[in-house]
This record gives sequence, C-alpha cells and structure tokens, in this order.
Amino acid sequence: MVDYSLRQAHEKDSAAIRKLIHKVGINPTGLDWKRFVVAVRPSGELIGCGQVKPHGRAVLELASIAVAPDYRKLGIASAIIKYLLEKSARPMFLMCRSQLGSFYEKLGFRVLALNEMPTYFRRISQVAGLIESLARAGETLLVMKLQ
Repeated sequence: MVDYSLRQAHEKDSAAIRKLIHKVGINPTGLDWKRFVVAVRPSGELIGCGQVKPHGRAVLELASIAVAPDYRKLGIASAIIKYLLEKSARPMFLMCRSQLGSFYEKLGFRVLALNEMPTYFRRISQVAGLIESLARAGETLLVMKLQ
C-alpha cells in the first residue's frame, strides 16, 4: 500500500504534470493545471494525475490520466478517475488505447460507434496517422462514454 493523497492541482504542480504526461507517452496537448487532480506522496512527489477537459460547452473528456511507472497497479488511476467523475457532469467521454477498454468498461464507460461520437472525437478517430501508429503497436482507438 502506498501512502498518497488526492487534491486539486496547484500552479506549482504544472511542470510535474507535464513531465509525467511526457514520461508515460500520452497526449501532451491541452494540459491546464487548473483542471487537474493530482496524486501526491507525503514527500510532495507527484505520482499521478488526471483532468476533465472541455471541448466546447457540451462535451467533457476524461483525459491525461497518468501514473508514474513505479506506482502502477496500486489503484491510483482508479482513485483519480473516481474523484474526477464525482465532481463532473455527464455525459463524459474519453479516448484510450484499445487494451484499456475493459478497465474503463468496469467504470461504466462503453465503446462508441463513429456515428455516436461528438464531432471532436469523430475527427480524431478519422486521423489516419494516429490510427496507423496505434495499429503498428497492435492497438486500435476507442472512444467511450459514461452516462
């Protein structure tokens, strides 16, 4: 069991959030520390983060869920997600690698067909370069929704 707490990010967390996002190799765009929740060890070390990112007025995305490699498989990502979902409106969308689909399904999300996706996600799903890079890694892109 790892001792950590969840809290809203502070401006001073911005660099650590960006560093973690880059370290785990997820989308580094739209990182606004004001939207983030962070998991922090008593020493002050930031070990996880996540945000709810708005796309216009009606579309919310669960995004930037990252946990430092040494702290994975300890429930930190789930705790961050549950914390964010408690405080957020619905519907909530997310994009993830296909291998993470079952993880998000356990939290109530479901895979969407292209015609069910908001425009933002539909456009991203149709970007050939992204899909090709995922396919080379044996992955596909999922867009999911929680009501």
